[in-house]
Amino acid sequence: MPPHLAILTTPGWDDYALLDSGAGKKLERFGANTIVRPEPQAIWQPSGAAAAWDAADAFFDAKPGDGKAGDEDDNWGRWRFARDLPPEWSVAYRDIRVACRFTAFRHVGLFPEQAPHWDWVADRKPAVADGARPKLLNLFAYTGAASLVAAAAGYEVTHVDASKKAIAWAKENQAASGLTQAPIRWICEDATKFVAREVRRGNRYHGILLDPPKFGRGPANETWRIEEGLMPMLADCATLLAPGPSFLMLTAYAIRLSALSLLEAARDPLGALGGTLEAGELAVAQRAGGRYLSTSLYVRWTGPGSAP
Repeated sequence: MPPHLAILTTPGWDDYALLDSGAGKKLERFGANTIVRPEPQAIWQPSGAAAAWDAADAFFDAKPGDGKAGDEDDNWGRWRFARDLPPEWSVAYRDIRVACRFTAFRHVGLFPEQAPHWDWVADRKPAVADGARPKLLNLFAYTGAASLVAAAAGYEVTHVDASKKAIAWAKENQAASGLTQAPIRWICEDATKFVAREVRRGNRYHGILLDPPKFGRGPANETWRIEEGLMPMLADCATLLAPGPSFLMLTAYAIRLSALSLLEAARDPLGALGGTLEAGELAVAQRAGGRYLSTSLYVRWTGPGSAP
């Protein structure tokens, strides 16, 4: 029987909402600010009134890529503002606060569709002998929302990202969340090199979050391409998983794969460990028209003895 593919959705929360989508764009509210960004998945027409879109506070205008970054063309561009806005504002989720900013690559520092993953990690913390904190490795960890939710839930977190700016941003979010004393180790390094070194050291983690970009560069100009690097990375991550109750969560954006393909790829390194594999898509529930906007693919592995 073919495997079942799931859809994990977030309906939004007090500080975030997907208001509408269509015509290759999405209308969202982050805290007090309403923004319009490109969204290639939104191939339908908007459900809501045009006036709601026109009343947005900020609009991202994409410009063609130069082919060097490896990202899709709509990732880069500039923002237009309908009114004076502060360069930074705060969004709350659970026990954390994340600073949002208008970047040159359409993102604002928070990926709301990841909320089901954050909740799952926080609410299903593996039990560790002697009451110690379970160890979580967060790779390609960006501005740290997942790291902070996990730390607030009682994990000992190792946060790895190749960008010094992203780690500095994550540390600011840590302070804003009142988690300066939480056990978070900040590592600015190429994720591939860090994982390979951890394998040689024999270190183990009870949970691994893996959120690789389609293309990226490390601090020493190392090149990452997901089509080339994902399978070796998964193999090393499988070695790093602690026996017994543990998990691995993989999220993939902007790649020409299906959730089924991602699941089958994960079977090679993870299937021999026992446990269970599931796969599907992350989506955000839209306020207007009742649509669901798909954002990314995911695979989740849970080890033997893990909570369901």
